[in-house]
Amino acid sequence: MAIKRSSQDNSSSSSKTGKKRRKSSKPAMSEEESLLIATAGIDEIENNNEDSLRPQSLAEYIGQKSLKEVLHIAIQAAKGRKEALDHLLLYGPPGLGKTTMSLILAQEMGASCKITAAPALERPRDITGILINLKPGDILFIDEIHRLNRMTEELLYPAMEDSRLDITIGKGQTARTRSIPLSPFTLVGATTKVGSLTSPLRDRFGLIQRLQFYEIDELTLIIQRTADLLKITVTQDGAEEIARRARGTPRIANRLLRRVRDYAQVKEMATIDQELAATALDLYNVDVMGLDWTDRLVLSAIIEQFRGGPVGLEAVAAATGEDSKTIEEVYEPYLLQIGFLNRTHRGRIATEAAYKHLGFL
Repeated sequence: MAIKRSSQDNSSSSSKTGKKRRKSSKPAMSEEESLLIATAGIDEIENNNEDSLRPQSLAEYIGQKSLKEVLHIAIQAAKGRKEALDHLLLYGPPGLGKTTMSLILAQEMGASCKITAAPALERPRDITGILINLKPGDILFIDEIHRLNRMTEELLYPAMEDSRLDITIGKGQTARTRSIPLSPFTLVGATTKVGSLTSPLRDRFGLIQRLQFYEIDELTLIIQRTADLLKITVTQDGAEEIARRARGTPRIANRLLRRVRDYAQVKEMATIDQELAATALDLYNVDVMGLDWTDRLVLSAIIEQFRGGPVGLEAVAAATGEDSKTIEEVYEPYLLQIGFLNRTHRGRIATEAAYKHLGFL
């Protein structure tokens, strides 16, 4: 991929000052620095193409077999009755396909999907404007739904139950409530913290489904599909090597594939095989279990500074310099999934598997 670089003509400035430009005394760049500079700016381009990588139907969606079976039945039932799909709450770690699933549901139902996030719905008019403009059967996807404020959440109650929007006009003794009918719609909420939702909101969802981490064979298929779309040549063992280091998450798998592609491009290698993938990902500090530098830092701090635990989350955050919420929501889920960390009422404990992986045993 060609990367445009901005350049400046310094000849005019040199003539103005009358000074000769000195030769650079900087040392030659290392291999890692050269690679990072050569691939700078690609992420912004790739983010614009993210939608092109998403599957367009349940049949194309790889993984989450039980979830797909449940949603297939719900879709067929709703279409048979010519009704809107029931409200759906999707929860699980980030990057597992919650947004993609909402777009697929809209495609399967022949409807539009409006996407927003809870932090963007600060004022009542933010959500009322969206709800009023929904057409029959449309899907409203709200990411991070556990972060809705109280007023917005209360406006959603009658909208979800009765397709009705209750607006209070005026203040004090002159206040009155006006009800506006809404088109039947489907709310799809996504959250990484289902326990943070209030009971009244959670109980209004007809379907509550958890997305699971992906198996290596599923991630391998996803990587091969993405490679085909991006016109990358990757072998079976190369795709498996990337999948093993992807933390069970499609978003990470696609990101690692792009980084390996960058490495192959700079090294002028036409095919990504197991050896090339391993070398590239080692360069990016992603080990054979998918742990990055921060994962290893968290585990090392628990083992070395707190004798393996138990230790509180705030203590781990202070020892590593990381935000406690970031550790809890980004790093811990995978460490718990692979059995490197245990979470007890007394705190976090590093397991024997973590000791062995980091070379302490």
